[in-house]
Amino acid sequence: MFLYVVGDVSGVTQLGDIMYVVCFESPIIKMFTADTLSPLSERIHVEGMKNPWDIVACHNDHQLYVADYGGDCIWRVSVDDKSYVKWLTTVNVISLSLTSQHLLVTSFPPSVPVRQYSTTDSRQLPDILLPEYMKFVDHSVESSRQTFIVAHRGTARDEEQFAVSELFTFCCVFKYHQVDN
Repeated sequence: MFLYVVGDVSGVTQLGDIMYVVCFESPIIKMFTADTLSPLSERIHVEGMKNPWDIVACHNDHQLYVADYGGDCIWRVSVDDKSYVKWLTTVNVISLSLTSQHLLVTSFPPSVPVRQYSTTDSRQLPDILLPEYMKFVDHSVESSRQTFIVAHRGTARDEEQFAVSELFTFCCVFKYHQVDN
C-alpha cells in the first residue's frame, strides 16, 4: 500500500477507520481511510492553526489533539462535529502522546520537563522531571506500568549518544538502551 500526501507531513494518527494527517504550515487536517489509505474529500479546517507539529487521537471521547508549534498551543478537535478549540497554551511543543486519562507534552528545550495534562479539564498534572544529561528529548510515552519511556540525546556517559530510557515519575532512570545511528 502507498499513501501519497502533498505537503510536509508532520503527524499522523488513527481513530476508528479514519487516519488523520497534519502537514507543516497548514491549518488543514487531511483524512484518509485507514484500510485502503484512500483520501477522503472531507477535511477539517482549523482556523488559526499555524504550524501543526504532531497529532494524537483519543478513542474515549473522539477528540484529536494537535500541537501547534507556531501558535504556541494545543488544539482540541472533535471528529464528530469538526468543532475545535484552542485547548491549551504552551510553547515549543515537539510531540504529544496520549493515555486514556492524560496527554503527555514533550517540549523544547529539554530544561522544560515533560508535562502531563488531564484530558477532561486541561488541568496540569505533575511534571516528569528529566535527568540533566538529557540534552534533547524527541518523544515520550507512558507505559502500562506508569513509567515513562523517553527517546532522547545525551546519556550519563556521552552527551551526544542517542538513547531510549525508562523513567519513574520521580526521575530515576530504570534502564536505558543505546541507539546506534
